[in-house]
Amino acid sequence: MSAATASGGGRSPGTTRRSLPERSWFRTGVFVALAVLLVAGALYAIGAGSVHLSIGQVLDALTGRDASLRRIVWDIRLPRMLLAALVGMNLAVSGLILQAVMSNPLADPSIIGVSSGAGLLGIGVMLVAPSRLALVTPTAFAGAMGAAAAIFLLAWEGGIQPLRIILAGVAVSALCGAGISAFMVLFSDRVAGALMFMNGAMSMRGWTEVRGLWPYSLVALALALCFARRLNVLVLGDDAAGSMGMNVQANRVFFTALAAVLAASAVSAVGLLGFVGLIVPHLVRMVLGPDHRLTVPGSILAGAALLVASDTLSRTVFSPIEIPVGITMTALGVPFFLFLLRRAL
Repeated sequence: MSAATASGGGRSPGTTRRSLPERSWFRTGVFVALAVLLVAGALYAIGAGSVHLSIGQVLDALTGRDASLRRIVWDIRLPRMLLAALVGMNLAVSGLILQAVMSNPLADPSIIGVSSGAGLLGIGVMLVAPSRLALVTPTAFAGAMGAAAAIFLLAWEGGIQPLRIILAGVAVSALCGAGISAFMVLFSDRVAGALMFMNGAMSMRGWTEVRGLWPYSLVALALALCFARRLNVLVLGDDAAGSMGMNVQANRVFFTALAAVLAASAVSAVGLLGFVGLIVPHLVRMVLGPDHRLTVPGSILAGAALLVASDTLSRTVFSPIEIPVGITMTALGVPFFLFLLRRAL
């Protein structure tokens, strides 16, 4: 035995030092930190506003000990915070799935036409029938799923390939964008009412939107957690995944449809909201590594925390004026996108 080996200088494969993200204590610490950030952000979001509430007052209102604050907390701020958390979870996991399925680190839910499809029908209802605003959410969801289905059909040729999905997504998004422009020209006197939806807004949202969104979130996120291991195989490439016994096309269709449901339900509830599905997966992978068994739950927590914080920022920075959360996310997302682009080049 050499002196280097005897002294520990040479390591066998079984004793190779693990990187930081591979250590269980580090992973546990990251998840605890994300959970703490989410809870702290949620409590601050409920307390922040024109009527500022301390954490003690928030807890008293939530537990029913202070009935005077019940309407502010339970009817206005709590549902808004929960909606922001659910939307953040959905969009973050949708982006994570699409980046794995497409083998494209810059993929996000807009690549499958969800945003443009939801915008076309959602804005169409708001402009054509402003007295039927209750129809905006279900119509936007139908538009989002319809656009995703159209992209599937256009991209299908003995299976689905990422490049065909991207090209079909560009075409369908352009067509939907033209339709949105046509609505805005024909009903220019009503455009102001659609601006908030076009920029993603949490204002005037409540328990109705939460009740409509949480079943989709619960089922789709549970499926993403259960089948995260398959994403690890899928990212190895078609040949490698096929040699391991995976039906690549069936899994690609399943995961793309799952991402479409997650994104469509979120966009239909709050409007067109970008960059969440791009920023969060990259940040989580930077910290936890590429294993989807870790990045899926990590994206759930980080997506919720990011959007809750962004929504709180949007409604408090320029108070009493509230800006759509989509504008805040764009302000955060564009520099991050340029950072990713610089790294890729």
